[in-house]
Amino acid sequence: MTHVYNTNPLQVGRHYEIDSIHSYGEVSDFFLGLQKRKLLATRCPSCGRTWLPPRRDCGACGKPAQWFEAPLTGKVHSFSVLHFAAEAFMADVPFVLAYIELEGIDTLFLSRVTGCKPEDVYIDMAVRAKFRRLVDWTPNDVVFEPAPAETKAAAGG
Repeated sequence: MTHVYNTNPLQVGRHYEIDSIHSYGEVSDFFLGLQKRKLLATRCPSCGRTWLPPRRDCGACGKPAQWFEAPLTGKVHSFSVLHFAAEAFMADVPFVLAYIELEGIDTLFLSRVTGCKPEDVYIDMAVRAKFRRLVDWTPNDVVFEPAPAETKAAAGG
């Protein structure tokens, strides 16, 4: 609560809702790729650095980057189990938020890990991308789940 001295401020709560239109600009292809069940990353043709999430320009040398298709499998680099989240995710708590390493990508991709219990997630766990059937045009249109070999190993098979 804000303290205002020498006055007794009136505070009134009101529901506020607004629709907005925004553009993903020159990284729109990433979101269009999610609809096609693809992870699209960018690569600098000058220095070779790769970016996912994609960047229009290389963050290392500033040259314009080019699109390419990233692998759909990777491994957990690090993770946290969230027991509290924004309202849109409260029904899912606890859930795992992880940095995913993908081969050939220089950056880490932040995503949720689903399809298993939070206590079953571990560093270097093999994962694969899983795409939302009806896209919402957000990064949440892709999550990662244990790769099939991991699922069989966890089941003792």
